[in-house]
Amino acid sequence: MAENGEGPPSDPDDDGVDYAGRASEILGFSRWWQIVAAAGMMAAVSPYQYVWSSIEQPLAESLDIALPALGAVFSFYVVFQSLSQFPAGKWRDSRGPGALTFLAALLAGGGYVGLAYATTLWQLYLLYSLGAIGVGIVYTVAVNTAVKWFPDRTGLTTGVGTMAFAGGSALVVPYVRANDSVAAYSDVLRNLGLAILVVTLVGSYLLRDPPDDWLGLEDREDEGENGEGDDGDLAASLRGRAYTTREMLSTWQFWLLYAMFVAMAGADLIVIANVVRFAEQFGLAAIVATASATLLPVAAGVSRMILGEVSDRFSRRRVMAVSFVLAGAFRLALIVAGRAEAGVAFVGLVMAAMFFSSPLFVYFPSVIADYYGARNSSGNYAVLYTAKVGGGVFAGTVTGYLVATAGWVPTFALGGGLAIAAGLAAILLRPPSGSGAAADASAAAD
Repeated sequence: MAENGEGPPSDPDDDGVDYAGRASEILGFSRWWQIVAAAGMMAAVSPYQYVWSSIEQPLAESLDIALPALGAVFSFYVVFQSLSQFPAGKWRDSRGPGALTFLAALLAGGGYVGLAYATTLWQLYLLYSLGAIGVGIVYTVAVNTAVKWFPDRTGLTTGVGTMAFAGGSALVVPYVRANDSVAAYSDVLRNLGLAILVVTLVGSYLLRDPPDDWLGLEDREDEGENGEGDDGDLAASLRGRAYTTREMLSTWQFWLLYAMFVAMAGADLIVIANVVRFAEQFGLAAIVATASATLLPVAAGVSRMILGEVSDRFSRRRVMAVSFVLAGAFRLALIVAGRAEAGVAFVGLVMAAMFFSSPLFVYFPSVIADYYGARNSSGNYAVLYTAKVGGGVFAGTVTGYLVATAGWVPTFALGGGLAIAAGLAAILLRPPSGSGAAADASAAAD
C-alpha cells in the first residue's frame, strides 16, 4: 500500500512505528510532499554554484573587468554559503523553517535579479554573497527536512535533495549557454532570479517541522528494543537523547567526522575543479575532457539517491567505509588510465570516482542524525558542513601549489589517498555513549 497513494509503502517499519501514518495525521497530506518542496528549492538555487562559469564571461565583458578579478566572487560564495548554515540551522531547529525560507527566497532570488543591474565589481561581490546566504539557508533547511520527517529513510531522502542541488542546474545551463552574450545576459539573470524567488517562496509556504514528540517513542526507550544493524545504525532520532551542539562538540566522534569531511570534500573538489586540465595534461582528446566534465555531475547526482538508499538498508558506517575507499581507488586508477591514454576508461573512472565520493553529502547529515538525534540536526550538521570550507581551500589553494611544485599526478594521487584514509577512518566510528544508538549497539552486541 502506498503512502497516501504515493511514495514508499506506509506499513509500519521493523520497529513497529508507522512513520508515514503519523506524518500524514500531522500534515494532512503525504510527508513526501515535504521532500518534493525541499528538492524543488535546492534545484532552484543551484545556479549559484553550477551556472557561475557560464555567466562570468559576459559579466566581465559588460563591466569591463578582467576575468581573474571575478574569481573572488565564487570564493565569497563558498564561504558565505557554508558559514551561513550554522545560524540558519539553529534558528530553524528552534523556530521552524517558514520565516527563514522566506528570507532565503528574498536573498537568493533578489541576488540574481540584482546581478542583472550591477555596474561595479563591489556590487557583484555583495549581491553574490547575499545570494549565497540564501543558498546556505535553503541547503540546510532542505537537507534537514529529510532528517526530521524521514528518520526511517534518511539516506534516501537526503539523497533526493542533494541530487536536486547537483542536477537541477542541468535544466538551466542550456538556457544560459544559448543566451550568454553581453546583450542578453541581463534578461537571463533577471529571469533566473524571478524563478528562484517564486520556487523558494512556494517552498517556504509548504515546509514545516514535526513536533518533537511526533514519533511517540519516549515511553519505549526502556523496553530494550534493539536497533537494526551491527553498529547501532538505528538513528538516535528514533530513541535516545537529542544532543545540543555543545554536547556534540565534546564527543570524539564529531571531530573524526569533521576530519573525514575535510578529506572527502578536498578529494571531491580536486576532481570537480580540475578534471578537464588533468585529462589535457595526459594529451587525451578534447572529447574525453568534455565527456568527463559533462558526465561527472550526472554520476554525482544519481549516486546520492542510490547509495543513500543503500546506507538506509545496511550498516551506514560500513557503506561509508567501502564507498570512500572505492572513491580513492578509482582516483588512483585515473592516473593509470591517463598514462595509458585510455580515453574511454578515463571517462568511466571519472564517473566511478564521483559515484562513490559524492554521497558524502548524504552520509554525513544522516550520521549526524543517527548519532546526535534529529531535534537539533539543522544546527549540528551546519557545524560539520563548515568543513567544506577546509576542503575547498585544499582543492583550490593547496592544489594549485602542489601542481606547481610536484605536478598533476602526485596531486591527484594525494586526493585518492585522502579518500582512502577517510574510508578507513569510518571503520573507527561508534555511536557516542549515552545516545540511543549507542544503547542499541550495545544491546545488539550482547
